[in-house]
Amino acid sequence: MTTASDARFWDRISRKYAQDTIADQAGYERTLACTRERLPPESRVLELGCGTGSTALRLADAAGTYLATDLSPGMIAIAQEKLSATPAPGLAFQVATAEAEALQPGAFDVVLGFNYLHMVRDVPATLRRICALTAPGGLFISKTPCLGDMNPLLSRVALPLMRAVGKAPHVSVFGRDALCDLIGAAGFEILAVESHASRGKDHRPYIVARRR
Repeated sequence: MTTASDARFWDRISRKYAQDTIADQAGYERTLACTRERLPPESRVLELGCGTGSTALRLADAAGTYLATDLSPGMIAIAQEKLSATPAPGLAFQVATAEAEALQPGAFDVVLGFNYLHMVRDVPATLRRICALTAPGGLFISKTPCLGDMNPLLSRVALPLMRAVGKAPHVSVFGRDALCDLIGAAGFEILAVESHASRGKDHRPYIVARRR
């Protein structure tokens, strides 16, 4: 669940965001490889919080159809520019959130949420909606920062101050174990919890879950 203010924040920084480099390229490549292995042939994939579309453009050829969504029109505009420059059959970008009525229950074999769940305001409700969108036996794959496992000064002091001056969006705070519990409570069975970081401590667990 998100708000108009969230969309405005990401619209405002979308061009700068598109120019940022990936901090851990090796870890990102491992995430892409592991996700590709989990995409069944001709699968129907939904990506939530796709940003400027970089991950979608890398994975779309492994799926039958791939719908990549983001709440920010600015982000989706950049993703469309990338798609025009590098066409990918079966890939479409759309301004939408998990709660969008146009997304039909059970319509997707795999739902992806990378750097996504910590950005939503009601994590349990969003996870229940994700479960509803996933076909029975389908997968939900998440990799998102678990701020509850990081330095508490970040979530209790730094982030509130940054939000107060418009330098940060809303962020939900939870730890890895709590996130796994929330995913399970939403109707999924956890299949794997992995660390893909190539250096340092990894507080962004890669979680694979199957709809019961």
